[in-house]
Amino acid sequence: MGFLDGVFGSKEKATNEDSYMKLDLQAYEGAAGENEPATMYVKVASINDIKDCPKIKDEIYNGNIVIVDITKLKLDKIMFDRVMGDLRAVSRDVNGDIIGLGDQRYVIVVPTGVRISREKIGGY
Repeated sequence: MGFLDGVFGSKEKATNEDSYMKLDLQAYEGAAGENEPATMYVKVASINDIKDCPKIKDEIYNGNIVIVDITKLKLDKIMFDRVMGDLRAVSRDVNGDIIGLGDQRYVIVVPTGVRISREKIGGY
């Protein structure tokens, strides 16, 4: 790479891999206070069938926020409707909130006392 390449940029096209910065997310895990008990947790779940609903509902009844991957449910409309009906019912039951996220691949269900804003912050 010559001096002019540094000033004007190289004529070589950057690949997609070059345009993204690789992150070591492990450096962010294990923050201070990790061993201290919390009043609320954010849980992540993947749901494939109606049989997975009771575990998720228990977490919401226990006051936790649950982010649910519903990608596999999209293959079966009837199962999708049943599961979403269950999740909506539990959010109403605890006076919580529910919202779809990420091209409807994820659903966030929150318990009593938590509301999900429908306003985006930046990145319009």
